[in-house]
Amino acid sequence: MNMAADQEMNRSMKRDEEHAFAREQFLQLLRHKQIHTVYQPIVSLKDGIIAGYEALTRVPEDSGFESPVRLFEYAEKEGLIYPLDRLARETAIRNSLAMGGRELLFINIPAASLQDPQFAAGKTIELLRDRGLKPEHVVFEITERSSIHDFAAAKQVLEHYRSQGYRIAIDDAGAGYSSLQAIAELHPDFIKVDRSLVQDIHLHKTKEYMMETFVAFAGKLHIEVIAEGIECEEELLFLTRMGVHYGQGYLLGKPGTEKADVAPGLIQQIVQQRKLHDYAGSAWAIEDLTTPIQKFDRKTLISEVANYFKKNGQAAGAAVVSDEVPVGLIMRERLFQQLAGQYGFSLFWNRTIDQVMDDGPLIVDEHMPVETVSQLATSRDTNLYDLVLITSDGRLAGAASIRSILEYITNARMETAKVASPLTGLPGNLQIHRELNKRLQENKRFSAIYADLDYFKWFNDRYGFQKGDQLIQYTADVIQQAIVVCGRPFDFVGHIGGDDFIALTSTDMPEKLCVEVIRRFDEGVRMFYEDEDWSYVEDRSGNRVATSGVTLSLSLLVCENASPVTLEEISQASARLKKRSKSQSGSVYVSARIGLPAKEDGEPVGSAYPNSSSS
Repeated sequence: MNMAADQEMNRSMKRDEEHAFAREQFLQLLRHKQIHTVYQPIVSLKDGIIAGYEALTRVPEDSGFESPVRLFEYAEKEGLIYPLDRLARETAIRNSLAMGGRELLFINIPAASLQDPQFAAGKTIELLRDRGLKPEHVVFEITERSSIHDFAAAKQVLEHYRSQGYRIAIDDAGAGYSSLQAIAELHPDFIKVDRSLVQDIHLHKTKEYMMETFVAFAGKLHIEVIAEGIECEEELLFLTRMGVHYGQGYLLGKPGTEKADVAPGLIQQIVQQRKLHDYAGSAWAIEDLTTPIQKFDRKTLISEVANYFKKNGQAAGAAVVSDEVPVGLIMRERLFQQLAGQYGFSLFWNRTIDQVMDDGPLIVDEHMPVETVSQLATSRDTNLYDLVLITSDGRLAGAASIRSILEYITNARMETAKVASPLTGLPGNLQIHRELNKRLQENKRFSAIYADLDYFKWFNDRYGFQKGDQLIQYTADVIQQAIVVCGRPFDFVGHIGGDDFIALTSTDMPEKLCVEVIRRFDEGVRMFYEDEDWSYVEDRSGNRVATSGVTLSLSLLVCENASPVTLEEISQASARLKKRSKSQSGSVYVSARIGLPAKEDGEPVGSAYPNSSSS
């Protein structure tokens, strides 16, 4: 008995010694400021430019704490999180790689630190001033090491910081309930999606759907999404096509103490894949609204610009360029307001225009859809009615006014409403014919994919017209989503009528697009059967056909346009393909080519490619 007591006493003394040793190591680390910071780049998935850096705390190898996570866990357990967090924040700012401009510095803040009485004491601003930074350059990233217990108090602290210009990010979104609650309660500016949802997202549909949900609701709340833990190109390109705003991970840049550079090849792929997302399904580009605009070199005197506006009373603004690349905008009224102020004339008349121009105007590529430009323009907090500058290959092409953009969208929507399908909202036959004619006139290769539901009459009779309408809407969504993933900018989806659709695409791999449409359709169609399993359906004559339910037949017609092709030829060829695809079981696509060089042309030659996943 005494021996057991002695052993327990020895173990207790050993624990006390270990605890005292760990505490002394921790306090020594604080006293001597032995932690250091590395910085990992956060990259825009719009243009591949580094948007900022996340500051990551590191500890010496001989500190007794094997990782920063263990260090912060120990500090929180021992009630020492406040001084550790303050030291980490000071170190992050003091050695920051973000030097102002448009780069942001993301600083991790444990949720528990929001209760620190010294957290809002103004120390951070002093550190920033010493480093030449401003609050608008800093994003406080609330980490989920511990849950926020008092959201009211946390909101009060964060509002104090927001009022000074700081922004807020919620880390580890999707990794637990508390992060989702934090999003709802704190209304952050950024959501950082946990790497567990990012890893192999291109291989897992559940992760894809969850990310789509994050992007969709973040867009409604004007929150930007950052995907963490990107380690392979497939993940990066998939996330870019989905519309995720920013990416972070070893593929884009490892944590370090020097400025990072994104590989030029990755930047090029990001830009290309982003266009697939931004321009998918769009018929109208901003280039249609481009009008000439006066341009001045950035070192032009303000007096010269003012005299131009005096002589040209209808000119609302002028572009400021450097080697033909737009770098700013000067609006007529704003310039004259500055000159009309006290001493304005004497202060500004002989200065250069780059000292008073707006150096952050809205600049868009000529191929950007008008609706996307409208959304960007109307979401601006200031200068809402300023001109939009338009570029072609990076050089100034002209400008468009907000009025012209809104009028164009209104007229286009009215025209679309007249001829669009009332069920799906997709363009109808009039616009389909226009789009086909336009592509034939361009003499460029494109593909037409005709989609038709099999046994839709059986489904309608069995489940009713309301369910039938829902299945048609689902099919329209499937085709549009597949276009975003596998299509190209300005691809087109139309509703011919009933359960017939058409997609026009310029992708080099239309077969891959067909496979994606079929995969998405087959994965989701079973939800319409109300938990019933079907081994047969009935055809239009009432005969039983062995199949698991409604399937999708695709007819892929590749128009090479190496020789003239007419709408009638497309119609006849697609009818033959449709007959072939409908004769096969399961969801399939069949393909053929027309418009081949004269010596090859003749009866279209094609092959049937049944979907390998169909039953």
